[in-house]
Amino acid sequence: MPIKVGQDTAKTRRSLSVNGKSISFYSIPAAQEAGLGDFSKLPAALKVVLENMLRFEDDGFSVSVDDIKAFGEWATNGGKNPREIAYRPARVLMQDFTGVPAVVDLAAMRDGIKALGGDAQKINPLNPVDLVIDHSVMIDEFGNPRAFQMNVDREYERNMERYQFLKWGQSAFNNFRVVPPGTGICHQVNLEYLAQTVWTDTDQNGEEVAYPDTLVGTDSHTTMVNGMAVLGWGVGGIEAEAAMLGQPISMLIPEVIGFELTGELVEGTTGTDLVLKVVEMLREKGVVGKFVEFFGEGLDRLPLADRATIANMAPEYGATCGFFPIDNETLRYMRNTGRDEDRLALVEAYAKENGFWRDENYAPIYTDTLSLDMGTIVPAISGPKRPQDYVALTDAKAAFTREMAETFKRPMGKQVEVKGEEYGMESGKVVIASITSCTNTSNPYVMIGAGLVAKKAHELGLNRKPWVKTSLAPGSQVVSEYLEAAGLQEHLDAIGFNLVGYGCTTCIGNSGPIRREISEAISEGDLVATSVLSGNRNFEGRISPDVRANYLASPPLVVVYALAGTMDIDLTSEPIGQDKDGNDVFMKDLWPTQHEIAELVQQTVTREAFQSKYADVFKGDEKWQSVEVPQQETYDWPPTSTYIQNPPYFLGMSPEPGTISNIDGAKVLLILGDMITTDHISPAGSFATTTPAGKYLTDRQVQPREFNSYGSRRGNHEVMMRGTFANIRVKNEMLDGVEGGYTKGPDGQQTSVYEASMAYQAEGVPLVVFGGEQYGAGSSRDWAAKGTALLGVKAVVAESFERIHRSNLVGMGVIPFEFTGGDNRKSLGLKGDETVSIDGLENIEPLQEVPCTIVYGDGTEKTITLKCRIDTAPEIEYIENGGVLQYVLRNLAKAG
Repeated sequence: MPIKVGQDTAKTRRSLSVNGKSISFYSIPAAQEAGLGDFSKLPAALKVVLENMLRFEDDGFSVSVDDIKAFGEWATNGGKNPREIAYRPARVLMQDFTGVPAVVDLAAMRDGIKALGGDAQKINPLNPVDLVIDHSVMIDEFGNPRAFQMNVDREYERNMERYQFLKWGQSAFNNFRVVPPGTGICHQVNLEYLAQTVWTDTDQNGEEVAYPDTLVGTDSHTTMVNGMAVLGWGVGGIEAEAAMLGQPISMLIPEVIGFELTGELVEGTTGTDLVLKVVEMLREKGVVGKFVEFFGEGLDRLPLADRATIANMAPEYGATCGFFPIDNETLRYMRNTGRDEDRLALVEAYAKENGFWRDENYAPIYTDTLSLDMGTIVPAISGPKRPQDYVALTDAKAAFTREMAETFKRPMGKQVEVKGEEYGMESGKVVIASITSCTNTSNPYVMIGAGLVAKKAHELGLNRKPWVKTSLAPGSQVVSEYLEAAGLQEHLDAIGFNLVGYGCTTCIGNSGPIRREISEAISEGDLVATSVLSGNRNFEGRISPDVRANYLASPPLVVVYALAGTMDIDLTSEPIGQDKDGNDVFMKDLWPTQHEIAELVQQTVTREAFQSKYADVFKGDEKWQSVEVPQQETYDWPPTSTYIQNPPYFLGMSPEPGTISNIDGAKVLLILGDMITTDHISPAGSFATTTPAGKYLTDRQVQPREFNSYGSRRGNHEVMMRGTFANIRVKNEMLDGVEGGYTKGPDGQQTSVYEASMAYQAEGVPLVVFGGEQYGAGSSRDWAAKGTALLGVKAVVAESFERIHRSNLVGMGVIPFEFTGGDNRKSLGLKGDETVSIDGLENIEPLQEVPCTIVYGDGTEKTITLKCRIDTAPEIEYIENGGVLQYVLRNLAKAG
């Protein structure tokens, strides 16, 4: 489909000659010459957004000349001008956990538009959409050569219904491609293959136009590709679906924080150590809702793989994105990963012509800045519950001892014998050590480093401790190619790091079961078992139900911790084991030099490897090719499916929207604390037979072995409603000392959140949820908002919201509110027996303050002021329609 561009933008349209070929583009210098503003000092990240405004100006896309001028005012106002704009990304990236419900919604919208008298073909992505199946593989088998194939076989057994549905979607919808299972992780596939930094396409007049590669993705770590100067960030599936269907993303021109990097990493440190420090610093700085752009002479010595690691973890430091401008390193990486030489020439010419290029003269204006000398970075980990909980490796043992006393309130040293084994279990033992996640497996420097640690350990006769579940799950097949070529995979295999799959695995919570005897010992002793993973998330209850303390670490450190088998060790000074001759072996004996790593990377990470592995990226294996689906316009919903069900969002929908009403007489469903993540709200991992979701499946004759995970069941709203607020570690402050998805029902008795919700809805009673700071942190998962809405929650009141979840709540018709004037759940003395009413919503304006009356259980009343976090005018329309998809569906139906 040709791209659409503005009709009245000839004043900014120019031509670029690349290898003798003329290509049109929208020129920021030309816009400046036309008197639209001084854009010369804008950060490159913001210039990408500005170019978007130039390209869509005055073509019915809600972009005006004043929107363009606002970017010049941003620079003169010291990096601030929160004007609302309509932004249109070039493409959408999905993974299967969030992608399945998005395709479910599109299929349901086809049914819905037909019910409104519209054309089902109106429901088609207008922008290219790539969905990579990467979240479904579980580590059932590990530590042997059969692990990969056995896990893949089980993946297909568990997920065939979902895969048939996705294959139907690929044939039914335009502009929609699926990357089959076993290929890699969506962000790594995007970085290594899909992304182009600068795109070209023909416009409606048949002319070829160059423009920046931009995207949104249904996974928060979509930001990874910003390391390659591709502006992208995570949104919920709801917002992504709207973007697919032509709805612009309404956003405020963001502040841009400049993060200066100087110096270079010293011997013994990795890009992982660097990013963990960056996360700590930016969380402390406070960058929620802001862009972060990295600059400084240190970038000259920072490989793109390290940049991508930093960009990947933007959700962990709270930013919308962490952007690296185009420079020579961008071109080097693109060439090495197999991009076409004509593309490289275009990227360089376009970047230099349009002001996107970073060189020694690059000195933009930033809203604020901070700086880090990379020479000060030391080996580190983060944990036990949050990515920003940075711990220098020298302090790791002492920090764990403190966590045991302060956080877990347990003594060190209690030991429980493992049945039939010669060892016991105690708190601090590492039971999962996983090289996982696109965050690090996309970086050949740390992967080769891990392989070299394994090689030296194997040659000395060391092995993983017998209680450690080890796994290697790269983000692309290229990783296996270069580990094999370097002769390192055999050594990783020897100490238990066999290939288990190409997917997210442990990082998303698909770590699979640990041995029953070890699990029983942990439970019997109420022990704090630990995991060490090279991922980006370590929220409580995410990695494994048997593990309470989770630590993020570089892949080489993951290997070392597997050899040590415990967090109760100072790796910088204590021996991790003995060699074949009984001599102590220390970490320093195993750690490779930067020269060793760089030499192997140079030899084995080749352009040919990338071109070979991505040659048939959409083809898949024989299993995928054998999946058969009917060719039909609408989906024939199987009534007995426990994976795919027609959601209720559009059933019986009226042609016209409603109005926003005040919230009157609402009861409290939950009172939650600070840093409630989307994992707390909508967990992705496994669940027990005793949970509402488990009972739902057993009632339908699904055996516990076939439960799969919440993430894989996201196409079934019945399962997901029952799983909302059901994380095993979530704590509802209405209850004393209770963990899990429980609350009080209308009768005041403890029950599951789902059952309480159903009881309140049967009585026609609206519900509210109270929370603390950073409510909704973490993943972009839309089910955290969908589930909230389906439980009958009309408002969430918190001290602050993370960006994506706030947007998702609005997209589902749930209104977010923030406390003002120093009020919070604690200062108000909330217990959960209150009745809540919120007025002033009939004529609400963006970010308006409104009164909220709380009637306490003893009859006393208090009125407080809340800030309504409906941030923009289009969001008011979304709430009036009951959600953004209902808004889009009604408009498409009216268009005929």
